[in-house]
Amino acid sequence: MDTILVVEDDQDIADLVTLTLQEIGVTVEHCISGETALEKLAVNQYDLVMLDVMLPGISGLDVCRQLREQKPEQVILMVTSRNSEIDRVLGLELGADDYMTKPFSVRELQARVRSQLRRVHLLSKISQQQLAQQSPEHYLTVGTLQIDSITHSASLNGKNIELTSTEFDLLFYLASHPEQVFSREQLLSSVWGYHHSGYEHTVNSHINRLRNKIERNATKPEIVQTVWGVGYKLCRQGVSA
Repeated sequence: MDTILVVEDDQDIADLVTLTLQEIGVTVEHCISGETALEKLAVNQYDLVMLDVMLPGISGLDVCRQLREQKPEQVILMVTSRNSEIDRVLGLELGADDYMTKPFSVRELQARVRSQLRRVHLLSKISQQQLAQQSPEHYLTVGTLQIDSITHSASLNGKNIELTSTEFDLLFYLASHPEQVFSREQLLSSVWGYHHSGYEHTVNSHINRLRNKIERNATKPEIVQTVWGVGYKLCRQGVSA
């Protein structure tokens, strides 16, 4: 059974979230502070961390940053207030995989959590199948970019690239379709597994984070390029030897 850590200092909201998530068959643990969350995460494994931005003591943003440094593969869903755009941007830039704004509906919360858990399960299943088959198919090479879907590792020009789980999925998807242009809506659907209007900024933030890690000059990208008015593509020439 999947286990989710909910980090929320408002007990009423935490109780509602717990009941809502238990309805879809997951185990929920709850804590009210960032300090406690980091202690739990140091000794336990969670399929998903649902992290409120506004917490007593260490903020959710600081928890996100520290957690991303300690566990790059951990899936993080940030929760912010509707009018806190700067928190949403910072959360995504610090490494959150997705975000939701308060107030949110029960159905949306369940859908978004299911989507993230499906990604976790699918990647795990693919890795296990490919490992059992000992097949070279788990390697994807585009020019000097090499991606291993089993180890969730990537390298460019022989240098390892440290990626979060979602950054890896995004790069793998674009590299699987070089030169093909995808809209933000298409990437939300294919990489995140959902599409809700107003969350396209999630894609923008992850593209920016990816560029900061793989481009020689993130302000003049050669690998992950913007096709104005349409979306993004991975350019073969940018990763040519």
